[in-house]
Amino acid sequence: MKWNVIWSNFAEQQLDEIFEYFVENIGKPTAQKIIFTILVDVEKLEKNPFIGQDEELLLNRKFKYRYLVSTNYKIIYSMDEEKGYVKIADIFDTRQNPKKIKRKK
Repeated sequence: MKWNVIWSNFAEQQLDEIFEYFVENIGKPTAQKIIFTILVDVEKLEKNPFIGQDEELLLNRKFKYRYLVSTNYKIIYSMDEEKGYVKIADIFDTRQNPKKIKRKK
């Protein structure tokens, strides 16, 4: 079964901010490489969204969240098994204080 991947507005915004940060501070080629790597890792979820681990910092939420690590980022997502989709909720920089993952979106 191929799962559909959808992105929350917040996750798309985070991806844009990551790109802009690296363009401004490191250079466009590095920014493109990081974004490409994240997108390739997200594609893995189309085939098997169960590969991610449970996100323990978000256990108190209504939905169960999982994550994959891609470079220095956690791809945080939830799944709807009945409808067959994966929703990317956040792209979180793991170099931040882990408690920031609980921020409101």
